[in-house]
Amino acid sequence: MVDRKGNVDIMRKSGVLLPVSAIPSKYGIGAFSREAYTFIDLLEEAGQSYWQILPLGPTGYGDSPYQSFSTFAGNPYYIDLESLVEDGYLTKKDCEQYDFGDDDAYVDYEKIYLSRFKVLKTAFENSQIGKDEAYQKFVEENAYWLKDYALYMAVKNAFGGKSWAEWDEDIRLRKPEAMKKYAEKYAEEVAFYQFQQYLFAKQWFALKEYANQKKIEIIGDIPIYVAFDSSDTWANPELFQLDDTLTPVAVAGCPPDAFSATGQLWGNPLYRWEYHKETDYEWWMKRIGYCYKLYDVVRIDHFRGFDEYYSIPFGDETAQFGNWEKGPGYDIFQTMKAKLGKKAVIAEDLGFLTKSVINLVKKTGYPGMKILQFAFDSREESDYLPHNYVANSIVYTGTHDNDTTLGWYEKLNRRDKAFAKKYLNIKTNKDIQWEFIRAAMASVSDTCVIPMQDYLGLGTEARTNMPSTLGTNWKWRMLPGQFTEELAARILEMTKLYGRAQCEKNS
Repeated sequence: MVDRKGNVDIMRKSGVLLPVSAIPSKYGIGAFSREAYTFIDLLEEAGQSYWQILPLGPTGYGDSPYQSFSTFAGNPYYIDLESLVEDGYLTKKDCEQYDFGDDDAYVDYEKIYLSRFKVLKTAFENSQIGKDEAYQKFVEENAYWLKDYALYMAVKNAFGGKSWAEWDEDIRLRKPEAMKKYAEKYAEEVAFYQFQQYLFAKQWFALKEYANQKKIEIIGDIPIYVAFDSSDTWANPELFQLDDTLTPVAVAGCPPDAFSATGQLWGNPLYRWEYHKETDYEWWMKRIGYCYKLYDVVRIDHFRGFDEYYSIPFGDETAQFGNWEKGPGYDIFQTMKAKLGKKAVIAEDLGFLTKSVINLVKKTGYPGMKILQFAFDSREESDYLPHNYVANSIVYTGTHDNDTTLGWYEKLNRRDKAFAKKYLNIKTNKDIQWEFIRAAMASVSDTCVIPMQDYLGLGTEARTNMPSTLGTNWKWRMLPGQFTEELAARILEMTKLYGRAQCEKNS
């Protein structure tokens, strides 16, 4: 890793992966609530140095944080309602009159969607926020993205939630007279969305500061692509491979592989990299720069796409007939280092890697990822086996896209399970996930990050996401009281045993 002064930091560290949505806050979904502060306290007690989260953007269809309405905006679901009661914007009665769902273990996104904006609208109407100098300053400083995002959301609501591609032509094409007309007509709604972003930023930065005071850094996640139905694409069509009617020419995805016979069709618009290069990657530098306000370390998702990206003709129903195109390569990271300085980055370099992408990761100097669940294929030697790791890497038992370690282990075929037991010297099936945690902690990787579900010993019912599926993803939540002081002490013991505990570094 690289510290904030640009110095190389080679201390062994560890952290926990837990989405904000999974915090056991009140009102149906995790938030920047007192429970989030308690979680940070327990991370400190456990000797951890990092809290890794998923993208913080507002989610749309499918509830995926990787398909957001804006790459800059924050998810209003994470605004803590109890804090708004303390601020006088809401009463407890205001909060409790809505149905946010009745299962503490899972998010009911439909109920959240139907209730959260109503209670936030009440807070907005009670706030008289337009007179607040801090709010005015926030709106002014973030105008470069906030103005378009707030108008986009207001107009989207006016068109019944339809994608901007289905709006009337004048506003779809952002004709000046239409922009003026809609901004005036929906001024109140625009202000409401700016209010949401102000609250999000105010609460998030307070929580992040608290974590940093505890010497816990935030690892955030930046998806390589933005959603087609987003303020980013609507406001900046020149950045993407769109035709004269603003229809995508090609879209993003992954080719067929052992996991999917037809590949993965993500549908995100692809970048016009030649245009980005001409502008010295101006939009990207704004985007990444903003990420380093939100996070201390940035994990760049689908890092391979900067070397080569998979281009699927728009309109195809599968990803079978795409082709690989050259990305910007090292040029964008050279620009980033020149303009933003040395920053702590994690390169998500999973999947099939060509020689050129391996060279790109090496040239940037960024640590790549090692996933322990990928290691135990009895048919071949794996780069994911701990004895093959290099120090400049981040080891995980699994990521948000994997099953929990317990769920994964239970589904292993007999040969692979026998190999894992032999490799890890497993003698009993009791608390078996701890043997995988131990292997990750003991590895040479400078940083080790463990999903909270593995520390809790949970099975497939606690899986965060199953790629290329809809319906059950992004819903799991940690139950109140599940992360105990006893568990924190057990985590600390293992963290200290393998030289990763921050309390040792600070003593």
